[in-house]
Amino acid sequence: MGIFGSSGVRGVVNREFTPELAALIGMAAGTGHKCAAVGTDSRTTGPMIEAAVSSGLMSAGCEVYSAGLVTTPTLAEASRNMACGVMVTASHNPPDYAGLKLWNPDGSGFGVEQTASIEKMVESRKFKLAAWDKVGTRHELPEAIMNHAWRILGGVGESKLKVVVDCANGPASNITPMVLQRMGCRVVTINSNPDGHFPGRSPEPVEENLGDLKNSVVSMKADLGIAHDGDADRMVAIDDKGEFLGGDVLLALFAEKFAKKKVVVTVDASMAVDDFVDAKVTRTRVGDVFVSEAVKKTKADFGGEPSGTWIFPDQTYCPDGILAAARLVEMSSRKKLSELRKSVPVYPILRGSVSFDQKSKQKIARKLDSSVRAMECEELMTLDGYRLQFGDGWALVRMSGTEPKIRTLAEARTTKRVAGIMRSVETVVRRAVR
Repeated sequence: MGIFGSSGVRGVVNREFTPELAALIGMAAGTGHKCAAVGTDSRTTGPMIEAAVSSGLMSAGCEVYSAGLVTTPTLAEASRNMACGVMVTASHNPPDYAGLKLWNPDGSGFGVEQTASIEKMVESRKFKLAAWDKVGTRHELPEAIMNHAWRILGGVGESKLKVVVDCANGPASNITPMVLQRMGCRVVTINSNPDGHFPGRSPEPVEENLGDLKNSVVSMKADLGIAHDGDADRMVAIDDKGEFLGGDVLLALFAEKFAKKKVVVTVDASMAVDDFVDAKVTRTRVGDVFVSEAVKKTKADFGGEPSGTWIFPDQTYCPDGILAAARLVEMSSRKKLSELRKSVPVYPILRGSVSFDQKSKQKIARKLDSSVRAMECEELMTLDGYRLQFGDGWALVRMSGTEPKIRTLAEARTTKRVAGIMRSVETVVRRAVR
């Protein structure tokens, strides 16, 4: 099994993810790349992992340019003039996690072939290390934040809205409020002190973690609220009524605004996107790397996934929560976000999971495959698990990548129909795990 997941390498510090692993990945990335931008989020282990991966890079003769405490999209922006970029982050994972993500100069994360090459070198320990007088040098890159901010500001207009920004105790605190202020907004911040313990809330921007932001927007009579994850590659919102705008609603709004001809979404995205957007919808595997690859391949105008990652290829192939925040604020200047939200159709969704014995995983996977394929549906997609398309709804069946569970998701136009779809799917799943 490879060390890279759908969004870089992550693991519990000093157990699954160690400085040694970071150094080895640095040696592999430094082999064939002459210079790299390196940045870190606010996690307590950031300096340790940054030192390790930078040592690995320099040992392979790679020049290292440290951007310091920055968001992931800021690091991706800093990589434009480099051979690659390395971001030290575990994104929305709990504080005891650490991780790395590798970037190309165009803002796209390392793809499947690139990560496979890195994994192969790490496993074989076959690196092209430099002679003592050819090792790389570490440099500072103090202009990274402002360069990113100016690029965003060059693509948005003015706004006079009152905005509350929840920075998740991460590096978003050094850029999102500043960008919105320069647009003309009145900005109030919460959780804006970088702290790797994440004392304000969990770094994952799901609705149950955003109570303080909701209350702040309502009590301060703000026009909207913005919430990031731990490294600000994600962005979700609270409207002027204090209502949470989940990924599916934002996905539809962004797609309708920016996708003139083609849009890429993941297999777990709502069919509201298909109903709301005139552009051709292409679905891909869950994970921003796969969305980015599909956006490039299909030359789409926009790509995103319900987790809150948004890719605007006119700017970058990196999910950019700061750019998304600026563009959402601009959209809300023309029409209240609560009104925009109401325009998006919302259909009933059911989620479930069925546990199984890890020892029988392969046998269960085979039984599940044959059972799902036997179900009647209009279309079966097997890009990432099984997406079954029906005339008035759809279902998704996926093996969890982190737990011995089979996850199920169903959506339909009526409550009765979604319940029926879920019953059919769960019957097949339970039969497979017996």
